[in-house]
Amino acid sequence: MFTRENLKKAKRVVVKVGTSTLTHSTGKLNLWRIEKLVRELADLANQGKEIILVSSGAVGAGMDVLSLKERPKTIPEKQAAAAVGQGRLMHTYDKLFGEYGQVVAQVLLTREDSVKRTRYTNSRNTLLTLLKMGVIPVINENDVVAIDELKIGDNDTLSAMVASIVDADVLIILSDIEGVYTDNPQRNPDAQLISEIADITPEIESLAGGAGTLRGTGGMHTKIQAGKIAVNSGVTMIIASGLQEGILRQVLEGENVGTLFLSKENRLHVRKKWLAFGARIQGVLTVDKGCEQALLSGGSSLLAAGITAVTGEFEHGNTISVVASEGREIARGIANYSGTETRKIMGLHTNEIHGILGAKPYDEIIHRDNMVLLV
Repeated sequence: MFTRENLKKAKRVVVKVGTSTLTHSTGKLNLWRIEKLVRELADLANQGKEIILVSSGAVGAGMDVLSLKERPKTIPEKQAAAAVGQGRLMHTYDKLFGEYGQVVAQVLLTREDSVKRTRYTNSRNTLLTLLKMGVIPVINENDVVAIDELKIGDNDTLSAMVASIVDADVLIILSDIEGVYTDNPQRNPDAQLISEIADITPEIESLAGGAGTLRGTGGMHTKIQAGKIAVNSGVTMIIASGLQEGILRQVLEGENVGTLFLSKENRLHVRKKWLAFGARIQGVLTVDKGCEQALLSGGSSLLAAGITAVTGEFEHGNTISVVASEGREIARGIANYSGTETRKIMGLHTNEIHGILGAKPYDEIIHRDNMVLLV
């Protein structure tokens, strides 16, 4: 597990940079800041670190070319701006990284690349091969073809998914804010920066504000959700200010900047990482306190007796979420029964299932081998 004390040893680093960091208030690319970022990343690569850059800015770059004053609001307009901007943004990275002797590769991902197991695995193999060849992958969500149902949703989540896929040591999210505060620093001058978060509790989630800037799509909420994916995948995450020169060096030197999210010590197997964070959630099961404790103690499957509510229409084999009575998600897994069947047998003992459904193909609603704990 990486802490501030041993961040210098981090080998595989994913860096996410947002639109507000890459562009001016006019929406045009901030070439000075991009050049500083590229120089830092190239220097890290020269130290022998494996670097992956998850970059926003395609839509913003397209806005510049198309002379748009406001960020597009409709999906077709966003896709058009991204189609124009992706090439320009990648050309900028290719040119600047090339000046420092680094080779880059553009990788465009959609939600489907994480939902489908084979594409998840292919994405992992491609990225690991690029790193082995000494190439810096520059990743963005494929805004040109993705629609709402296929979109990962924001580049904070995308960066956490990428960090999970490649077993990164550290994920650094560069934002226009220094990290997580005890309150909104724009409204409360006494708000304090939280240096380290060991556990993402409901209280921590409640500190997240709403949407970000006019040019960006993410706020602190999406970054904390990204933190959930990262830390549960064994990846330490840091949120820091992308406006501060030399911030990546400071973070990886272990200086007390930004907010550090401590990772869980055990790394999930690739299959379980896909199950937890790649597969689309089709339904939700709420469980009682006794069932919650049994699951969290480890080694227990989810039985019908502990289920108090079923939400959503899912089928056998779908991935579903398990939440505690107060609404906190505690696990995800593959359903052995459909939503309709689960509603009929929830709260019942295993030996009663056959009498209700006329058959009992499984004792468990979710078997422990097909379940991932998230706390």
